[in-house]
Amino acid sequence: MKNLLTLSGISNSEAITLLDRVQNMKTKFGTPDFEPTLAGATVANLFFEDSTRTRLSFSLAAERLGARVVNFSAAGSSLSKGESLRDTVATITSMGIDAVVIRHQAVGAGQLVAKWTGLPVLNGGDGAHQHPTQALLDAVSLREYLHESPLGKDLAGTKLLIVGDLLHSRVVRSNVDLMVALGAEVTLVGPSTLLPPGVHTWPVKVTTDFDAAIATQPDAVMMLRVQKERMSSAGGGYFPSVGDYIRQYCLNPERYEKLGEKCAILHPGPLNRGLEICDQAADGPGSLILKQVNNGVFVRMAMLDLLINGDEN
Repeated sequence: MKNLLTLSGISNSEAITLLDRVQNMKTKFGTPDFEPTLAGATVANLFFEDSTRTRLSFSLAAERLGARVVNFSAAGSSLSKGESLRDTVATITSMGIDAVVIRHQAVGAGQLVAKWTGLPVLNGGDGAHQHPTQALLDAVSLREYLHESPLGKDLAGTKLLIVGDLLHSRVVRSNVDLMVALGAEVTLVGPSTLLPPGVHTWPVKVTTDFDAAIATQPDAVMMLRVQKERMSSAGGGYFPSVGDYIRQYCLNPERYEKLGEKCAILHPGPLNRGLEICDQAADGPGSLILKQVNNGVFVRMAMLDLLINGDEN
């Protein structure tokens, strides 16, 4: 694997292989068998959009593997002086870079960087398109929750609801690709105004009724935040009011109680407590939210190692 830009078209066996690679990395870390396989390498984190979890996770992942990290943020850079994306990337990679992580608001930015540089490129999120490592850490976390011995296992028959702002979410697209490949039964839930174009052609069920979806007794629920920064105002005309959205789509205490404590609760973060999720759900016994963050580091360690070193490890 040269790049990790999308999970579109991934097969069941390919998905399991990637998850197992992460699991093995997690098992080895902190033991005598762990090796800093990126010692001497330099990874550039190019973030053209705000990020906390993803940026810090990639930095920590590279450092744990022994790599040097160059962190770029669009704020305060020469982009404000009119420098193009291509020239910015060329400037940074000319300093001696072995791999690039990029987050950018433009769909396909990672593909362009891979084409321009010939370096291994890992997509940290491009517009509302793809976020492959987020889907991988979601799948690793859910697989661990459902299987005491997760190696070699998929998610066949697992009922997963993904709820919220589906239109602007790159997380939902990568998760649909990966979770369906792993055999999960995915249902998307959200206002009709926040459904992606063509969603009814996706290999999923789609509904605007959150309560009806809960009645199907899902094994896991993934809540997505309302991405106000991609809207023209607080609701951007996508729903009548914040109160109406909360009434219909918040995982509130009543809905959480109907799910039961065994239902896994996921969220890619950042959380807007009280808008899409209540404290009981976010902090309850079935919450995988902090587990997702922890697993994100191991996912990125495994993927950086794979892209830079190939299958040697």
